[in-house]
Amino acid sequence: MTVVYVGSLTLDLLLGDIQSLKQKRAVIRPIVAEIRRRFPAVAAAETGHLELHRRGEIAVAVVSATAGNCVEVLEACERLVAGRPEIELLSARQRLFSDEES
Repeated sequence: MTVVYVGSLTLDLLLGDIQSLKQKRAVIRPIVAEIRRRFPAVAAAETGHLELHRRGEIAVAVVSATAGNCVEVLEACERLVAGRPEIELLSARQRLFSDEES
């Protein structure tokens, strides 16, 4: 039986001097696009703090045959976002699921 692992990463962001939701989207969209471009096997989207100007949340999900690969990809995504100078990464939460857990 093949085991499937699903990893998720939730990133809580503090944005710089943002005065509108339009400015916020101009910061968040390129980050999500870069995650998707660099890691084509992941799903990434803005998922929280949608009506707050200076806060953002991005979620990333990956499916893999090994737990190690899931963790490796999620950590790389976290480093990518943490390295962005226009935002501050407040927290990052990783979770790992497998179909063995049922």
